Amino acid sequence: MGNRRRVAERRKTKPAVIGGMIAVVVVGAGTGAYALYGGGAAADDGTRAASDQKAAEVKTGPLSPTEVTTTARAFLTAWQSGKVPQAAAATDDSAAARALLTGYGKDARIKDVTLTPGKPTGDKVPFSVKATVSYKGTEKPLAYDSALTVVRRTSDGKPLVDWHSAVVHPDLRDGDELVTGEAGTPPVKALDRDGGELTKQKYASIGPVLDGLREKYGKKAGGKAGIELRVVRGKAAKAKNLSDKTLLELSEGTPGTVKTTLDPALQAAAEKQVAKKARSSVVVLRASTGEILAAANASPGFNTAFQGSLAPGSTMKVVTASMLIEKGLASADKKHPCPKYFTYGHWKFQNDDKFEIKNGTFKASFARSCNTAFISQAPKLKDDDLTKQAQQVFGLGMNNWAIGVPSFDGAVPVQSAAQMGASLIGQGGVRMNPLNMASVSATVRTGTFHQPYLVSPDVDGRKLATASRTMSAGTLSQLRELMAYTAAAGTAAEAMSGVTGDVGAKTGSAEVDGQKKPNGWFTAYRGDLAAAGVVQQGGHGGSTAGPIVAALLKMGD
Repeated sequence: MGNRRRVAERRKTKPAVIGGMIAVVVVGAGTGAYALYGGGAAADDGTRAASDQKAAEVKTGPLSPTEVTTTARAFLTAWQSGKVPQAAAATDDSAAARALLTGYGKDARIKDVTLTPGKPTGDKVPFSVKATVSYKGTEKPLAYDSALTVVRRTSDGKPLVDWHSAVVHPDLRDGDELVTGEAGTPPVKALDRDGGELTKQKYASIGPVLDGLREKYGKKAGGKAGIELRVVRGKAAKAKNLSDKTLLELSEGTPGTVKTTLDPALQAAAEKQVAKKARSSVVVLRASTGEILAAANASPGFNTAFQGSLAPGSTMKVVTASMLIEKGLASADKKHPCPKYFTYGHWKFQNDDKFEIKNGTFKASFARSCNTAFISQAPKLKDDDLTKQAQQVFGLGMNNWAIGVPSFDGAVPVQSAAQMGASLIGQGGVRMNPLNMASVSATVRTGTFHQPYLVSPDVDGRKLATASRTMSAGTLSQLRELMAYTAAAGTAAEAMSGVTGDVGAKTGSAEVDGQKKPNGWFTAYRGDLAAAGVVQQGGHGGSTAGPIVAALLKMGD
């Protein structure tokens, strides 16, 4: 950011209506203030006489509606009035609140603040924010909605605002900052593979991708920075590969141009598909090159498609099956155990609905997604066997993908006992996202790992990740047979009905603590397209993520 200085302003007092009450707005240096006529609550600074503290009983139990509204009003009144210490004292983390609320006026240059509370829902109080952002004579209005939650402090029963940075602005994560000034990074004009511009107006979930492209290529693409209100990410958000985010442009910069591999028709179709299922995400790749042709998320605030870290469930059995076949522990058409239960590491594992397959083949177990068929082989494996297979053959879990924007390339940690057994079926410590699982299907389709990428490495000369080895021809042939059979007659058959040509698929359901329904997964290929999707809390992958993936594969040649 460029050098900035605070500009103080004085204005005449003016009346305003706030939350249905008459108020007086007094504008000071970067803040707005109001005093309610009749019944206004002053912010509580948390101090009480010692005798009063001893006399008062510590309240417990649920908060009353009065406690919620009074606490929220005290916090909002103090914040709007520019009384940062009092506002911070009305929260359960006064130090963090004081720092961010101070920066709201000082660093973010936000003034003339008007906060209007909405109707509470339980302990949660929504509110709207209207303000002005001012920097070196340039001003622009700012408006957004946020919410706060009131909690009861255990030590004394006092109701307080549950402090998180998202209270100040919903795009903030704890540790982030709001800053207005000359943007350190020029804007970029992102293009699809055909030269069309990629915008959030055209593609609803493209926002995080555009932020990532700007962060990586803004200074290299020849643009000039403008003046903006931005979210500057803190350590916690950066650890999750979240990019800084522009909230408001006060003056436009001159963008540089960055071309991506996205296919406009597939991207538009992917956006339509995820819009049909809440919490869904999908990725489509060109299997032979690794080019990312489409990526979409039903929840546009976070790029789950590239950065999600979720247990992939039975879609991980594609990787596990390749390992078992290589080690001679399974073969597509040979008999393979699929009992109702199998105990390993003092955990009792079972199949969905406790089914079993008597005298069945490994192909039948794969197609029906039999958990015990895989976990029964755990006693014959070393703790790091699956980790090595994922890294060496599928290029996963080495933290070295460079796709052009922030991404997570999966995790398959070395585990032992029951956790190692669980990892064989995509649970335990295994974590993936649709980008990773689309890449798994692409590797099966082509026989070689091609690191996915959104921006060609020719643009900046970066080196793409590689895998150290490939599967043998025999293993690869059997793995394709397993996925083809699953698409034709297994758990993926319903979704893949009507998807013709050279196809293969695998479904998955991943149990998550605290969720009533598992996350539904689906990975598949058709010709030179490979795709994967997830619907969080959706249920079985075949009926949730499956139709999304299949619809996009049908668009292939």
